[in-house]
Amino acid sequence: MNLLSAISVSASGMSAQRQRTELLVENLANSETTRTPEGGPYRRKDVVFAADPSAAEFSSVFEDQMDEPATGVRVAQVVTDTQPPEKRYLPGHPDADADGYVSFPRMNPAEDMVDLLNASRSYQANVSAISAVKDMIQRSMDLFK
Repeated sequence: MNLLSAISVSASGMSAQRQRTELLVENLANSETTRTPEGGPYRRKDVVFAADPSAAEFSSVFEDQMDEPATGVRVAQVVTDTQPPEKRYLPGHPDADADGYVSFPRMNPAEDMVDLLNASRSYQANVSAISAVKDMIQRSMDLFK
């Protein structure tokens, strides 16, 4: 893999982690939402990653010289939680059913915060990888001076 492909792979990882972060923040923001336009409580969402061989945009130029193609990552799909909602007894709530129970999203904010921290660290790891590649390119250019 050449250096420019490494940058492209890291960039695809950054993009995928950004999308994951956006969904995690949406989950946290809606952890107490009992009514959505679709009806019922908010449903937790998560991303599914998949390998993306087309992420290496620069590899076509160097295709002849590479032993193996660079593979990035992409968000293959967004999965919505299908678990039944959590029922809480709140008879005065406007969304309470006939028995006084309100359906809340089945979420664990602590788990989502840990996932958010993981996504942030993964994003930072890709930034560090790009920075290291940039430094290698700069040092290579300095050798030719």
